[in-house]
Amino acid sequence: MSKVRCHIAISLDGYVAGPRQSEEEPLGEGGEHLHDWAIPLAAWRELHDMEGGAVSASTAVFEETIDNIGAAVMGRGMFGPVGRGPWADDEPWNGWWGENPPYHCPVFIVTHHPRATVEMEGGTAFHFVTDGIESALAQAKEAAGDKDVMVWGGGQTVRQYLAAGLLDVLELHVVPILLGGGSRLLDDLGGTGVRLEQVRAVEGDGVAHLKYLVRPSGG
Repeated sequence: MSKVRCHIAISLDGYVAGPRQSEEEPLGEGGEHLHDWAIPLAAWRELHDMEGGAVSASTAVFEETIDNIGAAVMGRGMFGPVGRGPWADDEPWNGWWGENPPYHCPVFIVTHHPRATVEMEGGTAFHFVTDGIESALAQAKEAAGDKDVMVWGGGQTVRQYLAAGLLDVLELHVVPILLGGGSRLLDDLGGTGVRLEQVRAVEGDGVAHLKYLVRPSGG
């Protein structure tokens, strides 16, 4: 059965991006260090058309993260710079990842501003959804077929899916850094009734991978 999953790196003090996100620093100040554990991996480098890399305890976790994904959802804050209004026609923004993004599947962007679908190289297509997270997920599920849907981020988008009970799997890649501010992942979820059942913990180099099944209240 297909699942709705989220795998996201988080600082020890609970942030998935640092303070003062900008076009120059899309993950905020210090936020790039959230992925220091992944970038040296051969599996990460292969995904980004790079050679070499390491194999470690994090390898199998990373490979599972990108396996069996048929479609994805992300918020506009992950797709583009913070603070943009309507999409510009003269200077279109097509994401941070160049002409061949690493997703290779349909990606549904939750936004307030309509825009035509953007077809990229490698099978990635960005679709822009203006009628909420449930609609974005329904479209992603239809596009994914029997495969999983990945909710990539950012923090606000993941938090909305958690609060709505729409995630099946949450894996936190906990990095031992303190960002001190930015985008927090788990705020204001105490009254939602969501329960997390831990099913795995893996110690990696500079990271702890904690995998949970998400259980709704009474589930």
